[in-house]
Amino acid sequence: MQLKSKVNYNHLVELFFMIQIHRTNSNNEDFKKLTHQFDEFLIEIDGDEKNFFAQYNQIYINAVVVAYENDVAIGCGAFKEYEPNVAEIKRMFVDPNHRNKGVAAKILHELEHWIKENKYSCCILETSYKLENAIALYEKFGFERIANFGQYIGVKSSICMKKIFKN
Repeated sequence: MQLKSKVNYNHLVELFFMIQIHRTNSNNEDFKKLTHQFDEFLIEIDGDEKNFFAQYNQIYINAVVVAYENDVAIGCGAFKEYEPNVAEIKRMFVDPNHRNKGVAAKILHELEHWIKENKYSCCILETSYKLENAIALYEKFGFERIANFGQYIGVKSSICMKKIFKN
């Protein structure tokens, strides 16, 4: 049996290192543009629940990362304190034209590093059951599914996850 196509791993590694990550906050114009694009994407995912989720995403966040390729913003993520010692990852998004390049992994890695710098012992997140690639990424990074927390209790479309950091 012959493979029809091979992944060019050297090219993927090259792309991975071309991606620059910048720490900022939610006032960053590139973050605002990306999250607007994300919100438009989520309308299709969340359907009738879009207003419910929107109320929890229109907040100021002090810890934001934006990924750039050739000075173009292509992805973002953020975290905020959920409770003492627990950070909540928010607003993870990669422009659809830049997926499958390792951008989300690089963003998540930077967020985890920043969360640990701030002495949080674990982090939690919420995603849609429809976002299978996101769930797979989080699982690859060691996140485990947990009971829905906070405003997501009873929301059937939500999957909540947690990662405990080892010392």
